[in-house]
Amino acid sequence: MASNSDTITLTTAQAIVRYLSAQFIEIDGEKARLCGGGFGIFGHGNVTCLGEAFYDYQDELPLYRGQNEQGMGFAAAAYAKAQLRRRFMFCSASAGPGTANLLTASALAHANRLPMLMLCGDTFITRLPDPVLQQLEHFGDPTFGVNDAFKAVTRFWDRITHPAQIIQSLPAAINTMLDPADCGPAFLGLPQDVQGWTYDYPLSFFEERTHRIRRQSADVEEITEAAAVLAGAKRPMIIAGGGVQYSGAVAELTAFAEATGIPVVETIAGRANLLDTHPLNIGPLGVTGSNSANAIAEKADVILSVGSRLQDFTTGSWTAFSQDAKIIGLNAARHDAAKHMSATIVGDAKLGLSALQGALGEYTSPDVWTKEAQSERAKWVSYVEDNTRLGNGPSSYAQAIGIVNAMCDPRDRVVAAAGGLPAEVTANWRTLDIGTVDVEFGFSCMGYEIAGGWGARIAQSEKEPEQDTIVFTGDGSYMLMNSDIYSSVLTQKKMIILVLDNGGFAVINKLQNNMGGESFNNLIADTPTATHQVGIDFEAHARAMGALAETVSSPSELGEAFARAKAADQTYVISMKVDPYEGWTKEGHTWWEVGTPHVSGKAKINAAHAEVESARSKQRKGV
Repeated sequence: MASNSDTITLTTAQAIVRYLSAQFIEIDGEKARLCGGGFGIFGHGNVTCLGEAFYDYQDELPLYRGQNEQGMGFAAAAYAKAQLRRRFMFCSASAGPGTANLLTASALAHANRLPMLMLCGDTFITRLPDPVLQQLEHFGDPTFGVNDAFKAVTRFWDRITHPAQIIQSLPAAINTMLDPADCGPAFLGLPQDVQGWTYDYPLSFFEERTHRIRRQSADVEEITEAAAVLAGAKRPMIIAGGGVQYSGAVAELTAFAEATGIPVVETIAGRANLLDTHPLNIGPLGVTGSNSANAIAEKADVILSVGSRLQDFTTGSWTAFSQDAKIIGLNAARHDAAKHMSATIVGDAKLGLSALQGALGEYTSPDVWTKEAQSERAKWVSYVEDNTRLGNGPSSYAQAIGIVNAMCDPRDRVVAAAGGLPAEVTANWRTLDIGTVDVEFGFSCMGYEIAGGWGARIAQSEKEPEQDTIVFTGDGSYMLMNSDIYSSVLTQKKMIILVLDNGGFAVINKLQNNMGGESFNNLIADTPTATHQVGIDFEAHARAMGALAETVSSPSELGEAFARAKAADQTYVISMKVDPYEGWTKEGHTWWEVGTPHVSGKAKINAAHAEVESARSKQRKGV
């Protein structure tokens, strides 16, 4: 062990990379490198110093070359999600537009509470060459630049103005990313001159360290209070969020539900907490949920929310629950636990569920209530079976989902994000194994699908290389960001990508129509300025990036193509047209608050506004 007087002279960039390479984490009794590597696009703002430092640690911290910085960030977020927030990747971008391209990805990681470390170029701290290439000049504040925009979308932000600062800032960034309550993206702005400046760093700073995720025990009085509320419940319900998986609390959730007989519903982030066939899995909740979960949610008198931030798609903009229902919030984050004046249990889900079960004693949910919930679930299962059945109407998302669901391996990972597919996957996907679904609906970001699929496959290849990562994307998201098909081919990280083409932004067209508007500027066919109507050959485009690809004309052909994709050893893209008007999942929805015109000269818009407002009386107003 080095003494504090032993030093080594390194550049700032060299010290950052050396420190990252020495950080490990213990996962299920095994030690792994905390940072799984990173994604980088070099420019003048990061190639000379950070690039030089990365070069010497290629084995310890593999560097994946991105095609777009936003895609790199999406891939890093998906990697962290697949690793259950216990490992992260960094993203390195040059100063100016390269770094600015990471803003959307940072916001996605922030909204989803996912760790990601950004190491980004910045302007010269000396200001001697100012104004430099790609620098924004704020005449009244020369310290203010593009990188300051990240303050709104990060959990930790710092600009390194002296090499010694990383001795405090790097550990602080890592501690933030590993904190169950504060987890999120961290940003280090690295001025181009400071990256290359040297400092005599203590050798002890670079000694190997093994991290562990903190498990915060809940306050005994909070457990006692929550147990008293739950013990009086006649119609209890558990909301299982994504935090259940991050805590590693699936076994405790299952044991708690089975011991008490309390029905469980899942959030979008919490999909795959329970198997589809578990008798207490009553289905997904909310705007894009299930009739079964929503039916019991509106009758529940006590709701135990575990590891959920209770987003509007979960709560139906707070109309999904009875006005009189009591909420208990079990969450590592105080902010989430206390929402809507919940009785709080601030602490780890795994420990909190065990403690709450002990405090409940012999309490069980009334049998009549549990059976009612299971009856509702049986009806929903029948609906999904028919909704995904071939031949029940025009080609649809649900039919494609049903085909893939029936043919995939239970441990294959499914990725979806924006447009209509998150709702359709959430409602229709039958969970075959725990933790196998990634529907990014915290930021619902177009473009996450393929880039996120690449990051998820990188994580999957470390643990389960024999399985597949299956991406569902619409044509709109594909057109926004598809270049990581090429990344997956270059790096031999196979994905199966289903491009379900409905001719534009069909789900927003549906919303537009539902709110009384005429189809306008969403579907290509309804875009007045699209005067030359041409289709897109997604198969040819994917082949041009090195992927295997084919186009199918029906869901039955999709099944045959999917079998070929499973057998292939490289990224495989399957394109199929789906109907933009029919074939949507029509059941399983709650009210959702969207802004509507209070005055319009169009009768249909006025009628839609009146219909929206008529349901507002059910909305819980913060209590």
